[in-house]
Amino acid sequence: MAQQKTDPNYKIIAENRRARFDYAIDDDIECGVMLEGSEVKALRGGGTNIADSYASVEDGELWLVNSYIAPYEQAKTFKHIERRRRKLLVSRKELADLWNATQRKGMTLVPLVMYFNHRGRAKIKLGIAKGKKNHDKRATEAQRDWSRQKQRLLKENR
Repeated sequence: MAQQKTDPNYKIIAENRRARFDYAIDDDIECGVMLEGSEVKALRGGGTNIADSYASVEDGELWLVNSYIAPYEQAKTFKHIERRRRKLLVSRKELADLWNATQRKGMTLVPLVMYFNHRGRAKIKLGIAKGKKNHDKRATEAQRDWSRQKQRLLKENR
């Protein structure tokens, strides 16, 4: 992982920070994304949002629904639709595993992070997640507050 961060091509495009708070992530998987040319240019410029999006398996294909990619102003004739459904690329075995996981009660596919990998390809990391209840969210927040307070106490005692 440290090698990827030093690579000049590796760049995080968008991150769904709220996902780890709202969902209990069981597993994650890396997927490719089918994009148009103006979408890739817009991703390189920034201005994308995956916080409101989700993934679904429909008709034997994996789709990213409701993700936003800002329009690319320099594209004159071949502009893209900002909130279109984008096909995600996974192997057949991974697709079958994802379909089986979503058929269980309460499981969903949540995008965690969109990034360019070391080869410059746009990838998205999906989490197989189960929604948290309010008391689970409070427990997570209390644990995080305690760890911050513990770090402050350790820093003071030095």
